[in-house]
Amino acid sequence: MSLNIKEDDGIVVLTPHGMLLGGKETDELQNKIKELDGAGNEKLVIDLGKTTHVSSLGLAVLFRVHASYATRGARVKICSVDRKIQQVFILVKLTLVYGDNLHETLEEALQSFRAAVGSGSAS
Repeated sequence: MSLNIKEDDGIVVLTPHGMLLGGKETDELQNKIKELDGAGNEKLVIDLGKTTHVSSLGLAVLFRVHASYATRGARVKICSVDRKIQQVFILVKLTLVYGDNLHETLEEALQSFRAAVGSGSAS
């Protein structure tokens, strides 16, 4: 797996490629998230558009990043979730954890951060 990292107007976008099964690929994502969290990143988007499968260990990373960022008042958004992965999110209640921070497309996720800045809200 590879992990694409880009920054768009202060928003960091992580795009994992392949499968998040709990091995090296999941460790790569988790380590980058820890690095960003430790550096005080406030706006993170995890784009799952190139992710084909997520195991329970991958789901755990997504739960932990939300909890860690929320504790600091920062936000994580997830976008471009494949229908099969979306069904797993529903089963494990990840959709309830992320709520309005789940977006169909990367552009929607980025726009939601930009709109929050314009309105003074931290959505």
